[in-house]
Amino acid sequence: MRVFWRKGYEGTSLSDLAAATGLKSPSLYAAFGDKEALFRKVLDRYSRGPASYLKSALEAPTAYEAVERMLLGAIDLVTNPENPSVCLIAQGTLVCAEEADLVRREVIERRRRGEAGLRARLQADVDAGLLPADTDVAELTRFYATVMRGIGISALTGASREELIGVAQMALKSWPTPH
Repeated sequence: MRVFWRKGYEGTSLSDLAAATGLKSPSLYAAFGDKEALFRKVLDRYSRGPASYLKSALEAPTAYEAVERMLLGAIDLVTNPENPSVCLIAQGTLVCAEEADLVRREVIERRRRGEAGLRARLQADVDAGLLPADTDVAELTRFYATVMRGIGISALTGASREELIGVAQMALKSWPTPH
């Protein structure tokens, strides 16, 4: 997982994977199938492990708290010195050749499913009257999803934890309020 996380799908070679796992190419294929199948397994592990904060954030009492937890979770993830300073989902597809289009589409679909969860959480607060009835839930989802992706890219390019927390705080100031 960490090899793909650090180098992305395209940047990870079979020799990188062999070195990380201690398996030779034939054993890698026997254990995991091809590189694409292994990457899918890595995405599953990432979702259950380092990125599990996303699922638990959606269980927060309010959508505001869910978004706050998602943003701070993303910051914790990418500023943890034990992790690469980028989201695996973003890193996995930053550079994808045409031959890796299936992988790129897989990552995009996983991102869409995550955004659908956020959209549903936001809609629940609209329905409960905690967000204004005229809230554009789709637009609000895109906004916070984009901020989260930006956190990962900014960390990769050297933004500090404090700077990223400032970004999250600014984004939370954009929260819709009743009219």
